[in-house]
Amino acid sequence: MEHAINEIELLGTAAGAPLLSHENHGRRFYRMPLDVARLSGTVDRLPLLLEDRLLEPACMGGQLRVRGQVRSYNQRLPDRRRLVISVLADALWPEAGEPENCVRLTGALCREPVYRRTPLGREICDAMLAVNRPYHRADYLPCIFWGRTAQRMAELPVGTLLAIEGRLQSRDYVKQLDTGPETRTAYEISVVSAELVR
Repeated sequence: MEHAINEIELLGTAAGAPLLSHENHGRRFYRMPLDVARLSGTVDRLPLLLEDRLLEPACMGGQLRVRGQVRSYNQRLPDRRRLVISVLADALWPEAGEPENCVRLTGALCREPVYRRTPLGREICDAMLAVNRPYHRADYLPCIFWGRTAQRMAELPVGTLLAIEGRLQSRDYVKQLDTGPETRTAYEISVVSAELVR
């Protein structure tokens, strides 16, 4: 699948100032959190990654519209690897309005989907989608499917091509370590609709 779709559009509130993240090929990138409220009132704090050309509108704070892509990379830690998810902003500008969080992706299932039920009986299927990008690279994005869609996804083999729409959400969880409990944040695409790509 050569022409994968990877699009995200957000309308949220700046939750901090941009901080220098790294340099790549002479370009500086900055990290900044963006708060996007759900209809339920829960707030997703999403990590933006932006080039210095977008610093001026980002520094204005307040509500911002962001267009870009959902990206991932494997961070090597001394004892493990960690999948880091961020929103790479292509465009960013101040704009007032109701919160928005829309993701469109096409990609391939790259590991066996895991079907389960929550303690309250809701059906869930966790899956990992590989979304191609140029230069033989890919973003590996965790997705969560619900209800009947979860049932359908659980039966699909690895390699199945999907087109999905949903939202990028954050979820805090507690990891038990030798040194005690540690709160961490996971990011995943909560899928609203999914179709097979023929």
